[in-house]
Amino acid sequence: MENPSPSALTSFIEASKPGGDSSGQSHHQALAAQVLHNLQYQHDWTELRIHIQSRIPGIQLPKSLVSGLPPHRIYVHPDEQIGMLKHNIQEKDVPLEREWVLPTHLQERWSLRKFAEVFDGINEIPSAVGQDGEGRRTDSTGVEGLRNKRGGKRLLLATVGDDSTIVYYVVHDGIVKPRQN
Repeated sequence: MENPSPSALTSFIEASKPGGDSSGQSHHQALAAQVLHNLQYQHDWTELRIHIQSRIPGIQLPKSLVSGLPPHRIYVHPDEQIGMLKHNIQEKDVPLEREWVLPTHLQERWSLRKFAEVFDGINEIPSAVGQDGEGRRTDSTGVEGLRNKRGGKRLLLATVGDDSTIVYYVVHDGIVKPRQN
């Protein structure tokens, strides 16, 4: 009997290994590749990258992270929401931003210290080609100046279950005031 061919996900993870060598890839990198695959093919994210090292000098990332451009805004800071309402700006008119994604497994134990280590190793907005120093995308609609900051560091916590189901949670570095209704 012939062995079944590998799944699309298995093939994707194998192809994402450095030089195609399975010995050089850690569990964290394989998990990051799995989350990247899910974001790309199930959630229509674009411009995806896996980050293994921090771009902040002297800081080491505790594990691999993913960054990318979602198909729609993931989160609107309450101060930004107020500004958009005052200026009658629709959410679809505000340019998309790259987001950080932290791949984790359901069995991993996370503490505030571990989250702090991750937040210490990232910039507010992931870097990518075609962005200015602030990390905002340039836009011709004139709404770019609406926001000076996006309310601090945030990321999506991607929790992968044993059955490969992935659940995403927005996690902030610090306290964020609640949204106004």
